[in-house]
Amino acid sequence: MAVIERPSSRSGISFNRVFVVSLLFVAAFGGWGLIDPEGMSATSLGFTNFMLTGIGWYWLLICTGFLALSGFLAFGPYGHIKLGEDHEEPEFSTTSWIAMLFAGGMGAGLIFWGVAEPLYHFRSPPGAPGGTGEAARQALALTNLHWGLHAWATYGVCAMVIAYFTFRKKARPLISTPIEWLFPGATGRRLGEIANVLGVFAVVFGLAGSLTMGTLQIRAGLGELIGSPLDFNMSLVIMAVMYATYMTSAAVGVDRGIKLLSNINMVVAVLLMLFIISFGPTAFIFETFIDSIGQYVTRLPALAFHLYPFEGLQDWTASWTLTYLIWWLAWGPFVGIFIARISRGRTIREFCAGVIVAPTLFSMFWFATFGGAGFFLELYGPGGIAELVFQDVTRALFVFLDAFPLGTFLGFVALFLIYIFLVTSADSGSFVLSMMTSEGKLDPPIAYKMVWGTLIAVLTVATLFSGSVEVAKAMAVTGAVPFSVVLLLQIIGFLRAIRSERAAPPAAAAPTDQPARAAR
Repeated sequence: MAVIERPSSRSGISFNRVFVVSLLFVAAFGGWGLIDPEGMSATSLGFTNFMLTGIGWYWLLICTGFLALSGFLAFGPYGHIKLGEDHEEPEFSTTSWIAMLFAGGMGAGLIFWGVAEPLYHFRSPPGAPGGTGEAARQALALTNLHWGLHAWATYGVCAMVIAYFTFRKKARPLISTPIEWLFPGATGRRLGEIANVLGVFAVVFGLAGSLTMGTLQIRAGLGELIGSPLDFNMSLVIMAVMYATYMTSAAVGVDRGIKLLSNINMVVAVLLMLFIISFGPTAFIFETFIDSIGQYVTRLPALAFHLYPFEGLQDWTASWTLTYLIWWLAWGPFVGIFIARISRGRTIREFCAGVIVAPTLFSMFWFATFGGAGFFLELYGPGGIAELVFQDVTRALFVFLDAFPLGTFLGFVALFLIYIFLVTSADSGSFVLSMMTSEGKLDPPIAYKMVWGTLIAVLTVATLFSGSVEVAKAMAVTGAVPFSVVLLLQIIGFLRAIRSERAAPPAAAAPTDQPARAAR
């Protein structure tokens, strides 16, 4: 990779082409958002709407393809292959590993939508009357489609490709590496640089959209808990505190900062869920969970290809299913590189079980708990929360928690969870962006983390000026459009490389027929 200027010190910044181009582009977009937030919002929404309605079939097809590919890799002839040397053991315990990948992947989103999304589809399911038992079943099936196997298979494929080349082939942990294997020489290097820039673009915009939604929910939650709405200035205060926190965590490193925050988050999230189960409609929640498993499994083959073209519901599909699928693609390079970083020493089969199956089951149980309790309140209790979802989705969780004992305390616990999940995501994102723009350093200098952490904060503030969840979602998916092509090239390079691995026990694995490429 061409270098424009030598680094000034071991802990400083190396001004390579990927870093400079990415930095200038993101800084320019952030400045545009601060100067003309309405123009930036309109452009993001227009671009996203066009891509969702114009080629919606493409997004559904490739994400379903990722799920099929994951199943083949897990149960096919390559499942025994380790993402590392044959003798290597995992770097992290299974508990810490799952906690970190879950917190980095979608933790804050589950808090935000845990109650809201099932109730939204319950009240207004696509092409069917709302408020019925069948509407509840369909609501959970759709929610699990959006947050289940498709999402984690997308993450898993992104992560597996990077982990395989990094730890098995001893190459750089970059998005460009599989492409450089696919196109050797100068062509591969140039395409790789473009791929890395597009990856940075996807990560930054995905993080900014998610941090914006989380900040809006924290502000709404605080207002609900103190009984007085809070203005835009509070959003800036929340973002400033969050920025200081994730920058401090980023300086500590993965082994201490992200690992500690992720473990704390998982414990608190499980305790909150257990509280809702214990003091809510316990039997109803477990019945809802078991029913949702059956509905999801039986409906998945149809839902995986369902676009509602005959019902004229393309706008609904674009607003929900396709938006989610592109959102996971937008987070793919970020979560993928981060999961790859913490997955050294796992076999492909073990990797798929931990990255795809385990989080999907937890997500389903989470939505059955919060969504199921919400259904119970709507069907057999006072109701009103489903209506609130359509008025102000950011308040739904806190009004829901107020129906339980210690409702105010639970509200503050939820705020803590959202906050730490967001900090973990921003911390992980700063780390991954630093890796991507420091030519693949597994332990990038702090200076990189400071630069990218600051730019993420600037772009988040620019998005906050819109005050809209829809604009935040549009920002989150904007970067995924070009990255999807990069991911397809990565997969081709990965499949070509893994063909050299033979379906033999790890101890007898044949050597690869292509030498590992050292980091340039």
